[in-house]
Amino acid sequence: MTQDALSGGFATAPLQSARAFRALLEAMARPGTIWPIEGAMPPAPLSIAAGTAILTLVDATTPLHLAGAADCPTVRDWVTFHTGAPVCDAADATFAVGSWDALQPVARFRIGLPDYPDRSVTLIIETDVLGQTGARLTGPGIRDATHLSLPETATFRANRALFPLGFDAYLTCGDRIAGLPRSTRVEES
Repeated sequence: MTQDALSGGFATAPLQSARAFRALLEAMARPGTIWPIEGAMPPAPLSIAAGTAILTLVDATTPLHLAGAADCPTVRDWVTFHTGAPVCDAADATFAVGSWDALQPVARFRIGLPDYPDRSVTLIIETDVLGQTGARLTGPGIRDATHLSLPETATFRANRALFPLGFDAYLTCGDRIAGLPRSTRVEES
């Protein structure tokens, strides 16, 4: 285990995890809105937002898939030390983190079952840009419409067509996060 794995967790776990959980809830309840989120200082290539989301949502009973550059010894050690989460293949993941390209094809992740739609994956998508421009979003939690910079729209439109099955997503950039639940309708702007 590397020395980097031992640092970067919550300094005041009860306070920081509660604030982070609130930001995660707000982001998913209000799709397309961007929320500040901080507390973790994960090793590269994870962003502060992705690391904080992992520390807040993942524990020893939560299978996590690391995709692309995120699947490196330093990140594996950091996740193991701070959460105890088992690192797994895409098909077994409850959460998955990586860039959009690294997470492809998303069809390899669980989308839930008709009787248990909650048995699906939540993707934590690392992005270079996160802004309220681009794809038009409508649906639950959105008054009229909003916009969000997405890596593409076709996959998110196809995901919405599977509702109530499908994946949920968080998009992260630096210390900011936005939620995109499967119930959100995505259109080209």
